[in-house]
Amino acid sequence: MPSDVNQQIIDEFRSNHGQVGGPFENMRLLLLTTGRAWTGVRHTTPLNFLPDGERFLVIASGGSAGVDPDWYHNLLADPEVTIETGVYIYRARATELRGEEREALFARAVEADAGWAVYQAEAARILPVIALEPIDGGPAADKLGDALVAIHGSFRRELALIRKEVAESGPRFGTQLRINCLTMCQELHRHHSREDGSVFPALGARHPDLGPALERLSAEHVVIDELLNQLKALLSREEPDREMLLSEVDRLIKELVAHLDYEEERIASLLNAGI
Repeated sequence: MPSDVNQQIIDEFRSNHGQVGGPFENMRLLLLTTGRAWTGVRHTTPLNFLPDGERFLVIASGGSAGVDPDWYHNLLADPEVTIETGVYIYRARATELRGEEREALFARAVEADAGWAVYQAEAARILPVIALEPIDGGPAADKLGDALVAIHGSFRRELALIRKEVAESGPRFGTQLRINCLTMCQELHRHHSREDGSVFPALGARHPDLGPALERLSAEHVVIDELLNQLKALLSREEPDREMLLSEVDRLIKELVAHLDYEEERIASLLNAGI
């Protein structure tokens, strides 16, 4: 991809908390920053990724180019990289996957998007598969309220994307789609646990008048957690019922969006003010 196009995507990505329009609107993108292999100068590239629990998977396709992309050579020279998701910035370690693990994960990518098979056929080389494992990091936004809104936006986008993928999945439910759903469930549960364990108690101590609102939000966490459990139970079946799964995703979206909207209305400005 030409560098000027890359820069346009990078600028839009950073200004819109990871949301990019046009042909990239329904892609999961991250920004990968590596040191140049020979100069050490940092270089940022937008990449499509596959969720994989705690890590991100990227494929060094370079489209269907006959040579590996520069960012791949850069991370081989220095595997410590930076990942931007639009919500978080992570220091991460890159590991090239080999052998059976590489084959299984590439097959999973092809199952989710046949375009990867086209790239592989045209490239005349084995496309490297890279796992990016976060080491540490934090929100990209400076203010806590802005970070909360950005996190919520990422959940809204991911659920909309998952719903689209479920609706288009056909009779066979692919492995990567299961992992997309389970990764989202895990991240949402972790986010709500943090709020219940630290954010809400701190706000309640400073703002006793927020008590009823915080109680409502915590109660809604319980409802959403139950919906997540029901979704995971469906995903655990060998052949999930697509229509039932779609119905559960719709229920989750309805409950979650109302919850996120109310939470932002009540506490985002207080978090931004640091009070």
